[in-house]
Amino acid sequence: MLPYGRQSIDERDIEGVLGVLTGDWLTTGPAVGAFEAELAAWTGGVPCVSVTSGTAALHTAYAAAGIGPGDEVVTSPITFVATAATAAMLGARVVFADVEQDTANLDPAAAEAVTGPRTRAVAAVDYAGHPAEYDALREIASRAGAVVVGDAAHSVGSRYHGRPVGALADLTTFSFFPTKTITTAEGGAVATADEELLRRARRFRNHGLVRDPEEQREPGEGDWHQEVHTFGLNYRLPDVLCALGISQVRRLGEFKARRARLVARYNEALSGLAGLRLPARRPHVDPAWHLYAVGVLDGRRREVYERMRQAGIGVQVNYLPAYRHPVFADMGYRRGMCPVAEEFYARQLSLPLFPDLTDSDQDRVIEALHAILG
Repeated sequence: MLPYGRQSIDERDIEGVLGVLTGDWLTTGPAVGAFEAELAAWTGGVPCVSVTSGTAALHTAYAAAGIGPGDEVVTSPITFVATAATAAMLGARVVFADVEQDTANLDPAAAEAVTGPRTRAVAAVDYAGHPAEYDALREIASRAGAVVVGDAAHSVGSRYHGRPVGALADLTTFSFFPTKTITTAEGGAVATADEELLRRARRFRNHGLVRDPEEQREPGEGDWHQEVHTFGLNYRLPDVLCALGISQVRRLGEFKARRARLVARYNEALSGLAGLRLPARRPHVDPAWHLYAVGVLDGRRREVYERMRQAGIGVQVNYLPAYRHPVFADMGYRRGMCPVAEEFYARQLSLPLFPDLTDSDQDRVIEALHAILG
């Protein structure tokens, strides 16, 4: 089965990991800071805090922003459920706003319509690697006194109006799951230029521990002394995975370029195929394509999905609108509340896209689609 996405591992990655495995540190050692510094080169110098997953990154970002009971978080339903779940687990009420028809990103007009006095965060999702409209969302959040959170699980390496993802929101979260643009096996990161948010994020990912005597309430116990002022969790990404991350970040440019070439080949080969809508790209965006998300028209998505899988091609559907998960239905959320998102979901199909996808395997995908829809 040809997968829809997978990691790209070569000798550089293996050598980096072996260097840690044969060294003195496996958990929190020098590779952590080195990885965060390498990643910051892609965020325009915005500092990064590595964590154990993209979900942990979202949880850490919301916690750093002080999200809690009584607060509202406005976000997109076209996302993996973690974008909403981590806010809900902190006690916030998630408010879903509809998406744009072309990009499936959070629609600023829809977000503004549901923003109110309790809004503490507007959480955009860079669907498929295409950055959301951050300038408009920043204005909306600013008027509400809220922060902008960028769920950039799909978009590390992307740019918006010439500015890198990671420098667009108050807090940006990344995911390094194997299907993403770069991988640490499991892993994620939070980027923020705000020193206080950065301090809170670093503390939250390490149990909330306070080690600086100048910040402790009972200093003088000894060099071993540490205190917890607010609760945190163990979200520390270990050295062995950060070593893989260092190598992967150094390959990000080549990954992005290969994905762009594959997207261009898809666009050329599928542009005239009836019954298929190709992904949108706005002129002010330079995406690091994570997904090649097409729209299958005329109610044929399930048929195309099943026939492609029968042909050994691992297409995927990304994503069920988040409010349609039973956990949200049990809280009173209902189908149809975001009609553009519902329509997008009903058509969406992700074709295989990853750096090691060969031209010949991509041709298999193209030929299979033409055979079904042609």
